[in-house]
Amino acid sequence: MSEHPTDFSGSIPDAITTAVRARMPDAVVEVSGSGGHFTISVVSTWFAGKSMLESQRQVLGAIKHLINGDRAPVHAVDSLVTRTP
Repeated sequence: MSEHPTDFSGSIPDAITTAVRARMPDAVVEVSGSGGHFTISVVSTWFAGKSMLESQRQVLGAIKHLINGDRAPVHAVDSLVTRTP
């Protein structure tokens, strides 16, 4: 996978995890990937009774600051799995 140019410094998976947990404190977050492409799995009670689309929007909304912009550290979320415990 090619590198994605970014001005971000630090661990992108940690930044994703922190952002998701800021919105859903009980979330268990797993992030893998590199080169701007990431796979994210989130388990949270917040998803109970929500549609898949609502759940995914919640996660993507939490990390939008890492996705938006020309040199954002997250170029693509290749897979996003959301589920309840």
